[in-house]
Amino acid sequence: MLTDVTLPSLYKAQEQVNALLLGKAQEVRLAFVALLSGGHLLIEDLPGLGKTTLAHAMASTLGLQFQRVQFTSDLLPADVLGISVYDAQSRSFQFHPGPVFCNVLLADEINRAPPRTQSALLEAMAEQQVTLDGVTHALPDPFFVIATQNPVDLSGTFPLPDSQLDRFLLRLTLGYPNAQAERALLSGGSRRDLIARTTPRLSDQDILQLREAVEQVHASDALIDYVQALLTRSRQHPGVKVGLSPRAGIALLRAAKAHALLLGRGHVVPEDVQALFIAVAGHRLVAEAESSSGPTLARAILHSVKVD
Repeated sequence: MLTDVTLPSLYKAQEQVNALLLGKAQEVRLAFVALLSGGHLLIEDLPGLGKTTLAHAMASTLGLQFQRVQFTSDLLPADVLGISVYDAQSRSFQFHPGPVFCNVLLADEINRAPPRTQSALLEAMAEQQVTLDGVTHALPDPFFVIATQNPVDLSGTFPLPDSQLDRFLLRLTLGYPNAQAERALLSGGSRRDLIARTTPRLSDQDILQLREAVEQVHASDALIDYVQALLTRSRQHPGVKVGLSPRAGIALLRAAKAHALLLGRGHVVPEDVQALFIAVAGHRLVAEAESSSGPTLARAILHSVKVD
C-alpha cells in the first residue's frame, strides 16, 4: 500500500533529477517509468550529453547503492559478476561479489565489451540473480541497470544481440539540450558537485511500494485491445522482418501503467501507450532493409493504428 507521502516524494524525486539534467523532462520521466516497471534502461547517444549524469542523479535522488562499470574489450564476466577465491585457512572457496551486486548499475558503453561479458548480465537482468560455480546468488531489490552506448563510434564494438536488447524495457536518446538549458549548464555549477549534494527523496522500500502500486493501475479491455492491435500491426507492417513478441506487449502495458501513475492517474489511457511505444518497440523491431531503423518503423506503426 502507498503511504500519503510516497507519491509526493516520487514527484519531488523527479523534480530533483530534472534540476540536475536540464531540459530533459520527458527523458527523465521515461527513466522513472523503467525503474517503477521493474525494467532496465538503454541510453544510446553521443558522449557528453548527460547519460552518466542521468544515472548518477537517479541513484543519488533515490538513495540507492550505485556502481559504475566501464565496459572495455578486455573486460571479463568475473569483473562484473564477481569471483570465487580459494581460502587456504578454511580450505574452501569464498565468493567475492562483483559490482553487479548493487541497486543501480551503470554499464557504460556496454557494446565495447565482448559478447561473453555482455551475456554475463543476461541472468542478472532477467532473473535478478547470478549463478556462479553452481551457486545462485540473489541480487539486491530493487535492481536497475542503466546501460549506455555510442551509436556513431562503432569501431571495435560488439553490437548487442536481440536477446540482450529485449532485456531492456526502454531505449531512449537524450539529444542536445535546448538553448536555455545549455546556457544554464554553461553558467551553472558542476553537475558532479550538485549530485554530491543531493538529498535522497525515496528509499528502496518506497520504490518497492510504488512497483506494487503500478500493478494496481487499471487497464481496460479497450486499452488492451489497442495494445494488441499495435502488436499485430508490427508483425504485418511493410519493412518489418521481425515484429513485436507477446513479451514486448507485456512490457509496453506495464510501462504504460507506470507512466499513468507518474501522471497521477489510477488508469491507463491511449496517450500513455503512445508516449512509450517508440521507446519500448524501437529496439525490438528488426527491419528488412538496413536503410530502415526500428524507431522509424515504430513511429509508422503507431500512426497506422487508430484508437477506437
